[in-house]
Amino acid sequence: MEKFGRFSFYEFFAGGGMARLGLGTDWQCLFANDFDSQKAKSYRAHFGPDDFLEADIANIRPEQLSKRADLAWASFPCQDLSLAGKRGGLKSKRSGTFHEFWRLMKDLICSKRQPSLIVIENVPGLITSHKGTDFQALLKQLGDDGYNFGAVEIDAARFLPQSRPRIFIIAVQEDQKIPADLIRDSGPLAIPSPFHPPALRKAIEHLPDELAARWIWFRMPRPPVRTANLEDIIEDPPIGVEWHRPHQTRDMLDLMNDLHRARVEDAAASDTARVGAVFRRTRTEKGVRHQRAEIRFDGLAGCLRTPAGGSSKQFLMFVKGNDILSRPMSPRETARLMGLPEDYKLPLSTTAALQLTGDGVAVPAVRWLAEHVLEPMLKENS
Repeated sequence: MEKFGRFSFYEFFAGGGMARLGLGTDWQCLFANDFDSQKAKSYRAHFGPDDFLEADIANIRPEQLSKRADLAWASFPCQDLSLAGKRGGLKSKRSGTFHEFWRLMKDLICSKRQPSLIVIENVPGLITSHKGTDFQALLKQLGDDGYNFGAVEIDAARFLPQSRPRIFIIAVQEDQKIPADLIRDSGPLAIPSPFHPPALRKAIEHLPDELAARWIWFRMPRPPVRTANLEDIIEDPPIGVEWHRPHQTRDMLDLMNDLHRARVEDAAASDTARVGAVFRRTRTEKGVRHQRAEIRFDGLAGCLRTPAGGSSKQFLMFVKGNDILSRPMSPRETARLMGLPEDYKLPLSTTAALQLTGDGVAVPAVRWLAEHVLEPMLKENS
């Protein structure tokens, strides 16, 4: 496959290669890995087999990283950090794979082949896991091994019709220069940044002095206003999913509380056809747990998740007057919500396709970070 790029990178926990797509053709992949065979198949189908290793990260040896990269990207599993999970943190099996990633980085550091930049992407729950101690432990690992660091929160909703906030920790080798225009004022009179929401600022305020001394307040411009809405990603006809039967749609309506049922009634009373995104989730009401269906008509889908369990599936509801139809979201619709190109070859299995998209990072969010932080730093130090 033809090689591109003035910058180079490793992509760990690569999934379907969404970080690679976001980095773009100015970047050359030197090494990528994932252990999921279906994701690996899609990755190779889109990018070719070169430089991709289908393997558990625990089985990767440092000598397999034969070339020095400018960037190491790691979107390690979020299940143990997500608010939707049990929050076992970095000591749990899945999110604990961060330590295997860092084992490789330490080997590169020892051989003086460490990347200039490291990006660690995960859910916002990373900064509050175990009352912030997981976040601090991760930063301490970076600092102890010679990196300064900062973080930004980017919501895919700034680019795509999906609410998907994610934390991006950017680690910079401590001898690297950072252009002055990439650092924002963090004083009391500073204009609040949309990329440093209150929860992240609070976590930074509680950093020990030795970590606070390494903190970088990265500056990024605010993206243009998003123009695409949920209606724009609808696949007609949908492939890989079936329309619900009338009783299934009624059952979904019956799971809604008064607030969400009123939203459907308001949509039915409007003069136009409306499309809403629906999640089923468990809520505790007056001490009793209930399964609820919750709908939104704000032009956004909720955050895509992997299809393990019915509560993580997302549905669409089409309302035109008294006519109400519903169905699961199709794989191609979820791919569009992640910014994947139309020619991207999803797994043939609907479940595997939803696993790929639900586990990924939004492509335009990566592009924004690369364009406004990563590439200017590498150019400064070239």
